[in-house]
Amino acid sequence: MTKVLVTGAAGFLGSHVTKELLEKGCHVIAVDNYSTGKEQNLSGLHRHERFTHLVYDVSDPSVIGLEELRGVEQIFHLASPASPKFYQAAPMETIAVNTIGTRHMLEVAKRNQAKLLFSSTSEAYGDPEVHPQSEAYRGNVNTWGPRACYDEAKRLGEVFCYEYHHRFQVEAKVVRIFNTYSAGLRNDDGRVISNFVTQAINGDDITVYGDGSQTRSFCYVDDNVRALQLVMEKDEATGEIINIGNPAEYAILEVAQMVKRLAESDSVITYMPLPQDDPKVRRPVIDKAKRLLGWEPHIDLEEGLRRTIQSYRNRLVAN
Repeated sequence: MTKVLVTGAAGFLGSHVTKELLEKGCHVIAVDNYSTGKEQNLSGLHRHERFTHLVYDVSDPSVIGLEELRGVEQIFHLASPASPKFYQAAPMETIAVNTIGTRHMLEVAKRNQAKLLFSSTSEAYGDPEVHPQSEAYRGNVNTWGPRACYDEAKRLGEVFCYEYHHRFQVEAKVVRIFNTYSAGLRNDDGRVISNFVTQAINGDDITVYGDGSQTRSFCYVDDNVRALQLVMEKDEATGEIINIGNPAEYAILEVAQMVKRLAESDSVITYMPLPQDDPKVRRPVIDKAKRLLGWEPHIDLEEGLRRTIQSYRNRLVAN
């Protein structure tokens, strides 16, 4: 039985990974300090005999010596606020979990000769001047702005992974995750899909920032989780940075119109000023993921939005 540590296990992505690992027969050590994760994301798992839950901050150095982490074979380091709404409200904590917390997890990996996957971000590319973005692109980033606490902390987390891999032979793997969504994304998350769907089904104005011409690429969470599992399993991914995302690119206004249509909503699309340092374009090159993992996404945006809209509606009825 494989013993796996998942940090940020109560978060959007972490909870999906945790459930998939339990289904595969793993023993999962789930760590979360509930800064942005929600306990309900792990509801029903506490009675599972292969599930251990620790309320802990991985930025605390005592995490390295926890008895429960002894013998872990795989580490999915997913802990971090990911929405601008949350990381801009907690910048110091965001910096800490992605830098100090990452080093702590690498120390745990080193002590246990475990594999470690670090969830970095497409935000490492900043507001890109090269389009689409491959892993070789070094980015166009701003260290002096409201997004820097997330972008730059993730970039330094990657550096820690590089050093531990080259100095100590830790089997570190880095994934740069592009926009991910699904029915499980909290409706107060503040990211574009959750905002649009919540506004559309409530009949509120659908808020587009800027003129809506900026683009994003959206990957449904099932495709993302499948990719993360492949990264962990494949030796070819060790010591690599790999883009994980859907290369289909959409203008934000186009997404707003699609959500309005699929939700059969009477909402009006309105416009607000574009936030500082908001990237104008974003689309991953996934050739490396195809080559090393044999992976590409299967769920297109329209299908993913249908699932998300239905789930949000069901949740409103239940509440």
